[in-house]
Amino acid sequence: MGCGRTGAALASEFESRGHSVAIIDRLGDAFRRLPAGFQGQRITGVGFDRDTLVSAGVEDAFAFAAVSSGDNSNILAARVVRETYGVENVVARISDPGRALVYDRLGIRTVAPVPWTSAQIVSHLLPGGTDAKFTDESAGVELRSFAYHEAWLGASVAAIESATGARVAYLQRFSDGVIPESSTVLQSGDGLHLVMAVGAKDRVTRVLSRRPEVRA
Repeated sequence: MGCGRTGAALASEFESRGHSVAIIDRLGDAFRRLPAGFQGQRITGVGFDRDTLVSAGVEDAFAFAAVSSGDNSNILAARVVRETYGVENVVARISDPGRALVYDRLGIRTVAPVPWTSAQIVSHLLPGGTDAKFTDESAGVELRSFAYHEAWLGASVAAIESATGARVAYLQRFSDGVIPESSTVLQSGDGLHLVMAVGAKDRVTRVLSRRPEVRA
């Protein structure tokens, strides 16, 4: 639902992966954002209207994304699709971070562009800090990148995980992402990306900002 820049990009991406796609927008002119070769359905209507949703194939849908410009419309459409038609795989874009968190805890997956964008800008302007890459509040886990004391260079992934209680998701080595083994060692210039419980950031930061007590 929503054929703005995000909706058009999603529709194109899903179709390029072999999926059947229907896109809904209140304004027929919005479909001009779709690529010339788009083969999916273009449905003009209100995204939370049941007749509109049925026309778009909601009864057989695997997934639904509500990415219009309105928070209220997105959350209403997401709830109708999930609660009325039983589509479990639903995501709504919510600009208000506080509301996004509430709905996420109620089981409606949300994407909040504001905190994500601000985190990316902070990361670019203030390199070397702790950067949130992804947070799943409902599951209680998050992915973050961490700066570390130079004494950690040469430490193994196993040692880092043992000391921090977090899992090394990947290392950014030059321009490549490296999925490490437990014996992989941290090299100069590596970006360190950890998965951990929400709320563990400060503890992990303290551990990595000091010399390791034990290094395997």
